[in-house]
Amino acid sequence: MAMTSNIKLMVDSTSDLSKELLDRYDISVVPLYVVMGAQSYKDNIDITTGELYHRSDEEGIIPKTAAPSPADFIRFFEQELEEGKQILYISMSSKVSSTNQNAHIAASELPDGQIHIVDSMHLSASYAILVVRAARALEAGHSLEQVIKDIENVREKVNIDVLVDRLDYLYKGGRVSSLQHLIGNVLKVRPVLNIIQGEIRSIQKYRGKMEKALDGVLQKIVTRKNEICPNVLIIAQTFAEKLTERLHASLIQTNHFKDIILIEGGCVIGSHTGPGSIAVSYIDL
Repeated sequence: MAMTSNIKLMVDSTSDLSKELLDRYDISVVPLYVVMGAQSYKDNIDITTGELYHRSDEEGIIPKTAAPSPADFIRFFEQELEEGKQILYISMSSKVSSTNQNAHIAASELPDGQIHIVDSMHLSASYAILVVRAARALEAGHSLEQVIKDIENVREKVNIDVLVDRLDYLYKGGRVSSLQHLIGNVLKVRPVLNIIQGEIRSIQKYRGKMEKALDGVLQKIVTRKNEICPNVLIIAQTFAEKLTERLHASLIQTNHFKDIILIEGGCVIGSHTGPGSIAVSYIDL
């Protein structure tokens, strides 16, 4: 059942929501761009994550990403305004992209009071968990003001742990230095990326196989489960199906989470983390 009110929920493609969730809550997606060489592609429309990895490995192209332009946002916003909708656009973190800023520029050129922009301060799984929370609140009949206030209050309580299997994509994207890259690959050091105050940071590392690192992340959740909101947990992955199945099964066994949602990382996230990555996101009470 889609939301019946006159509020249209919009996101950008770094939320990585599945088609099922987008359809379920009637959410529109503004795509970011993936740039490979001289060509630009709309995330998850003109290019898939699999195609991105194939081309990157075959051609040695470093994928870059670009925000939607204000003109892109105007096109999306106008379409909904013409149908008499109020827009709630929840954006990716403003700390890592000009996407949020460009949405504000677009909104300033359109009628006042019809477009409401909220900075999720997150990406991928942690962004998605806030969107799902907002969609469910709107569906339950909560007012736009209540939903905006809730997201702004809760976003600091959202946790995400991102396990990266290959450091070369982080290295290509300038996230780790060449020395760290070399040492990391030799010692099989796996950083856990977190999003803190809207910025990507690594505050923990595991040595050895991905399974060992994943067990560390799982143990943290199990130990803290009584401090974690049981309503929903989201797992995102880029070509890490077996690890995802293992994590999913272990989390079900905790008997804590009412809903565990699985999503796939899109091209923008995938261009930074590389294949074989897995992320888990949840909200602290």
